[in-house]
Amino acid sequence: MTAYDPAGLYVEEAGVDGPLVLCLHGIGSSSAAFAPQFAALAGSYRMLAWDAPGYAKSADPTGPLTMDDYADLAADVIRARGGDTHVLGVSWGGVIALRLATRHPGLVESLMIVSSTPGSGTDPDKATAMRARARELARLGPEAFAAARGPRLLSDGAPADLVARVTATMAAAVRLPGYGHAAEAMAATDLRGELQQVTAPTLVLCGDQDRITGPDASQVLAGGLHRTAYVIVKEAGHLANQEQPEHVNAWLASHLHIVTHR
Repeated sequence: MTAYDPAGLYVEEAGVDGPLVLCLHGIGSSSAAFAPQFAALAGSYRMLAWDAPGYAKSADPTGPLTMDDYADLAADVIRARGGDTHVLGVSWGGVIALRLATRHPGLVESLMIVSSTPGSGTDPDKATAMRARARELARLGPEAFAAARGPRLLSDGAPADLVARVTATMAAAVRLPGYGHAAEAMAATDLRGELQQVTAPTLVLCGDQDRITGPDASQVLAGGLHRTAYVIVKEAGHLANQEQPEHVNAWLASHLHIVTHR
């Protein structure tokens, strides 16, 4: 089932009438990135995945969006479905998920953060590089931009069909101004000072071959959170949930079982 929320957000939905799981994709992706999680978890949970504002099938935003704005829009998606939610965020989506947990703690039952970071605002060089991505997209266009960036999101040993799928997903998802707003929000964000405010139990995962954010950034998140478990996923790059779905899904299912039966 698919739906458009009032803000023009496209939300993919599937699964049983059970606990909600909201999936927030990375900065170069879309709801399509969570197909392996939908397949594994929809038998027990009500799965939701958005296309962020200005991405894929969602409408373009009317103006710039801050990380607070993304978090508030995610909260609106949750409220529209009438229940507290377990939030799965990959990379940029993980940053949104953590900000959501601090701004709207009553809506977040637990967090699952994959290959994420405290934000690009932790370092001036990282912030500059993040802002430069929007100019690169404007110069190259979505297809060439995706061809240049997509393969780096996976390990060197990733199968060719997965590389092609990730690249195609990015090419179909990214456009301006949405990508530019997301990059600016990332460049302006440093979560390190607010991690201790997160009260939701959190599972942090990272691929051992992640060359985008890397295990060090995930360790910062895990170390700053009070109620957390940290897992390294072997033979996986940045998109661990797509490259090693069986292993990641097993950890997600275990986490969800624990937090929904406590």
